[in-house]
Amino acid sequence: MIEELLASGAEWAEEFGDPVEAPLFPEEEAVVARAVGKRRREFGSARNCAREALSRLGVPPAPILPGERGAPRWPDGVVGSITHCAGYRAAVVARGRDLLTVGIDAEPGGRGLPDGVLDHVSLPAERAMLSELSAAVPGVPWDLLLFSAKESVYKAWFPLTRRWLGFEDAEITISADGTFGARLLVPAGPACPAGFTGRWLARNGLVVTAITTPV
Repeated sequence: MIEELLASGAEWAEEFGDPVEAPLFPEEEAVVARAVGKRRREFGSARNCAREALSRLGVPPAPILPGERGAPRWPDGVVGSITHCAGYRAAVVARGRDLLTVGIDAEPGGRGLPDGVLDHVSLPAERAMLSELSAAVPGVPWDLLLFSAKESVYKAWFPLTRRWLGFEDAEITISADGTFGARLLVPAGPACPAGFTGRWLARNGLVVTAITTPV
């Protein structure tokens, strides 16, 4: 599913659920030692996806621990992103010489955002865009798609800047053809582009977005 959204050079793995308690490295076990079962399964499945994707790059298995603000700490020379939601886990990785950054996100797409959330995560121009999209192409949870795109933007932004990016700090433009763009409204710095482009799909009860930016 997610492979449809990726640029050349990206490797991926995904799971629609959880295998029986995926094995973890001791360092990873320590991270979820006190977590409830659901959290342990999500964490393990996501790491299992990450190691499968890394193996396609020729990278041997290793612990993938959360770093600053929870972002995964990838092996040297690798960029990547992990996502998990109800019924879905995925990881996308690439060599840093091929892709500058990666950001992926998945959300359960059966419903839109809860009441009152859209105003907190969107700009006026984005809400106007959603109204137009909803009228032109009903049946897609456009508000949830906007939220997911902003999550992918943050995941692509953070490894390049090591700074927080608020929902109001990027303006998203979504096209019904399965693409989206993001214009950053705050200074990005020399290591980060002034915007991102990505792709999206809504299928099988899921909304998935991905940014894979070439070097």
